[in-house]
Amino acid sequence: MADWDIKKLRILRTLQDLGTVTATAEALHMTPSAVSQQLTGLAKSLGVTLLEAHGRRVRLTGAAHLVLRHAEAVFAQLERADADLLGYLQGEAGTVRVGAFSTAIPALVVPAVQELRRTHPGLAVAVREAEAEAAYELLAEGSVDLALSLAAHAPTPRDPKFSRVSLLADPLDVALPAGHPLAAEPGLRLADLAGEPWIFGSSGPWSQITTTACENAGFVPEQAHAAADWSAIWAMVAAGMGVALVPRMAMAGGLRAPGRGSGVALRVLHADQPRRHVVAAARRGSEGAPGLARVLAALRQAAARQAAVGRAGGDGGPATFQSD
Repeated sequence: MADWDIKKLRILRTLQDLGTVTATAEALHMTPSAVSQQLTGLAKSLGVTLLEAHGRRVRLTGAAHLVLRHAEAVFAQLERADADLLGYLQGEAGTVRVGAFSTAIPALVVPAVQELRRTHPGLAVAVREAEAEAAYELLAEGSVDLALSLAAHAPTPRDPKFSRVSLLADPLDVALPAGHPLAAEPGLRLADLAGEPWIFGSSGPWSQITTTACENAGFVPEQAHAAADWSAIWAMVAAGMGVALVPRMAMAGGLRAPGRGSGVALRVLHADQPRRHVVAAARRGSEGAPGLARVLAALRQAAARQAAVGRAGGDGGPATFQSD
């Protein structure tokens, strides 16, 4: 295969444009002998004659014109590559892979992606759903570039492998059947629900978050039903089967009562509001990459908007969502 030397091809193209070796040498800040030497080397590597004498000057052969037709396509592709590389270096292009737990995707990741599509359309975000510890495993092995998780299930800030950023303190509201005697109780506290049947996951982060919140309020919750899917939990509450803590981000993600039923009253626990803390993490040293930094900034903006909506909507009264 011929040796297509880009530098020498540019010299040949300049000679085509300017017409003489002297003018080519001046334009490229070379000596005429250096130009001739480079073009002789190119002709030898390609195995063709590129120049022929034409009076006191030289002109390009048919083979040289053929070579340059192909070289122009190469030059154009290299220009596109330069532009793409510059965009990548400036955080305007490339792909950032994000691993996130389920409720963070509609509440934080999707709004961040929508904003980035508007402000940085060349920067792509690939999303992968992953819960708590799994997100960090994906991050450590290099399968994702950014992991959204809960602080309670994340490595400590002193872990040398990761850099962590706090995004949001997500309030936990309590969901009761709409007809429950405490659904409209003024100043409802979590401890008031100590004797209620509870619905939460049998294991994993949400089980621990629920039990920890209740224990901090002075009681151990009686688990009447085990479920991890928010739609399933919502349906059981609506059916009067128990009460549950619901992260406000789940509501921001569009959680609605499925099927027909009596509805759900969602109460804000102002006196002893439990919260779960959402964090983002990257492999230490990578957080300064422009693309990743842009994604992280968009996530922070989405988290700030989510927090503002939460503050505006938390009046402490019952919010009843009737089933469709």
